[in-house]
Amino acid sequence: MIFIKNDNTNPYINHAIEEYMLKNFQEDCFMLWRNERCILIGKNQNTLSEINMDYVKKHNLPVVRRMSGGGAIFNDLGNLHFTFIANNSENRFADFSKFTYPIINALKKIGINADLSGRNDLTIDGKKFSGNAQYNYKNKILHHGSILFSANMSDLTSALKVKDIKFQDKSVKSVGSRVTNISEHLKSPMSLEEFKEFLANSIISEQEKAKIYELTKEDWIHVKKISDEKYSTWEWNYGKSPNFNYFNEKSF
Repeated sequence: MIFIKNDNTNPYINHAIEEYMLKNFQEDCFMLWRNERCILIGKNQNTLSEINMDYVKKHNLPVVRRMSGGGAIFNDLGNLHFTFIANNSENRFADFSKFTYPIINALKKIGINADLSGRNDLTIDGKKFSGNAQYNYKNKILHHGSILFSANMSDLTSALKVKDIKFQDKSVKSVGSRVTNISEHLKSPMSLEEFKEFLANSIISEQEKAKIYELTKEDWIHVKKISDEKYSTWEWNYGKSPNFNYFNEKSF
């Protein structure tokens, strides 16, 4: 396994890195990364039915569609993302526990008992702190998840709240969950950067031949191209939305 060092916080670039890794790296990969304030949309979601457009415009928030399915999430620098890319000869979605176990195991080392709830959520005392999704490409699988560490919960709810409009569509709706930050459950204080380093070391230590990899200049050229031509475009982030009907909601 190779561990991709990534300190970038541009959401368009980060999703381009994921796609580049998936389609060009032969070895299994692992990456930790953060996004500046933005909203991430699942592949099969209707963007306009998931976001508070007034809030998005007011705060100039990037909206980025993922390769994978799942629900919409708000990101700030209090979130930490993890990505695993592995060979998948059967070309089907893998058991989510295979990829969430390293996270659960790492948290246990610092006294936090987390559980896999349902198919794709990680919880602490019944409160969600991580959502996960997967994407298949040829004989490989990409599994990624978000971790609420010290996210602004007020922004989280405001950015995804749609007012005065009801949508009728066949896209995937985000399911509201009771959520919590990892920082609220720490036995002793830890910054997000310290947690990121701890999590990386915990996962790398479980691998026999793990090595650290930094993207080269050539890698970055390809990543930037993917970002410019796909993840930063209106066509991908809004134009890919499923068909829908909408109407203004009025009270009489």
